[in-house]
Amino acid sequence: MAKGGFALGAPFLQRVYFREPPKDRVEYPLSLPILDGLDLTFSTPVTVIVGENGSGKSTLLETIAYHCGFNVSGGNRDHVYDQTADVAPLAKALTFAWRPKVTQGFFMRAESFFNFAGYLDEMSRHAGSVAYASYGGSSLHRQSHGEAFLSLFENRFGGKGIYILDEPEAALSPQRQIQLLAILRALEESGEAQVIMATHSPILMAYPNADLYYLEGDTIRLADYRETGHYRITRRFLENPDAYLREIFDRFDS
Repeated sequence: MAKGGFALGAPFLQRVYFREPPKDRVEYPLSLPILDGLDLTFSTPVTVIVGENGSGKSTLLETIAYHCGFNVSGGNRDHVYDQTADVAPLAKALTFAWRPKVTQGFFMRAESFFNFAGYLDEMSRHAGSVAYASYGGSSLHRQSHGEAFLSLFENRFGGKGIYILDEPEAALSPQRQIQLLAILRALEESGEAQVIMATHSPILMAYPNADLYYLEGDTIRLADYRETGHYRITRRFLENPDAYLREIFDRFDS
């Protein structure tokens, strides 16, 4: 039985690490500082990765998606269209430990979601509405950005597989983020799904019983979401917005 009393099955991906760190680390993405001594263990069905912009969290998710055979611009093994990231060197340098390996699932990448929605529209020109069958039955482009995200989560996320989400809060209001938490709980309780999510949202990073990896500088460590800068800044702002803004504006004006 996994941590928190979860059903056996997930997590499928147990560990990602360097067996022998590559010697030549001049080129990106191997040059990322957080890769020094990289060794991530996945012990819960839901894992959250938190870090500042440029810390490497998206690159880690893209690398896992690549190893699963998913399109690193978003989608899975069945979606063949232009890929926007080259993480092959990193994926080949890392060791992935599975129990067992799964190749079902989905990679949701907020940055290139528009391109994925366009790909589905292109497929519909040949296959008709069946191209949208797993995504709510209609074009994602004909919905608002947030509605399209939720349509993907509600209709495509389910069944055995690994679900990788890169900044899913990008188009979601706080209320819609709460809905996403409920979707994640359904995935978790199925015992057949593993979720790895990178986020800036304190709402999503507070998901109960999840392991949270905090990328800070050149280190990665397990942390409570309350330890993250994201949470501390948000809490301080909400406790006294006027005082916080005065302090920030005075700092820039000085």
